[in-house]
Amino acid sequence: MSATVSFTVPSPSGPLPVTVSYARAGRGEPLLLLHGIGHHRQAWDPVVDILAAEREVIAVDLPGFGVSPPLPDGLAYDLPTTAAVFAAFCEALELDRPHVAGNSLGGLLALELGREKLARSVTALSPAGFWSQAERRYAFGVLLTMRQISRRMPLPLVERMARSAAGRTALTSTIYARPSRRSPEAVVSETLALARATGFDQTLRAGATVRFTDDLPGVPVTLGWGTRDWLLVRRQGVRAKRIIPAARLVRLPGCGHVPMSDDPALVARVILDGSR
Repeated sequence: MSATVSFTVPSPSGPLPVTVSYARAGRGEPLLLLHGIGHHRQAWDPVVDILAAEREVIAVDLPGFGVSPPLPDGLAYDLPTTAAVFAAFCEALELDRPHVAGNSLGGLLALELGREKLARSVTALSPAGFWSQAERRYAFGVLLTMRQISRRMPLPLVERMARSAAGRTALTSTIYARPSRRSPEAVVSETLALARATGFDQTLRAGATVRFTDDLPGVPVTLGWGTRDWLLVRRQGVRAKRIIPAARLVRLPGCGHVPMSDDPALVARVILDGSR
């Protein structure tokens, strides 16, 4: 069931209000799910029911994405601010150091929450932040192109394309290895989410200088990488493993950059195993 929660986050000019939309399901240890840039919490829908059988799942729309309002003036879309936002979010929902799983930008945020000792375990699926400069420029170029296309396409055209497997492939093959598995409704919804994401440009700008370079001692970490991830290529997983030597690096055969719908059973199992 969808809900919103409001809280304050510290800033140089004093506490500022933030509102986050989320959906909660299941019972068990809390598991926070964080999506990637330009996406929304529904990216996790293919795995939520499986996870909810063993965890209390809290899937969120990041500020400025999905239906969560943008951050107020005075709060940046950077890692320290976002960590503060989710520290306050967890306090507001009375979540005591949840397990955190994230994809892409969400994977980077999950690792940041682990670094700040705000997560009891971290599962990062193709996390951002382990790129070379050339790899980052390539990924950002692809994301900007996807964003521009989504903003220029009339809704009737998106709806028409989403009705065929070929159209869904044209719209989403950059992030999914098996785009035909996405429902027409999901493809339309996430195309609109990308077009309307108020936090997209500021988040991308903030990410231009980001590299994740810290180990996470004492926090169980799982790194999952799709073998068909063409956005953040899987050699970045090897790089991440060097930085976090105790992490479990898991290959996701046949999965793309957003693997949850490519192989829901595998992704759910990786998250559950990583959040014991």
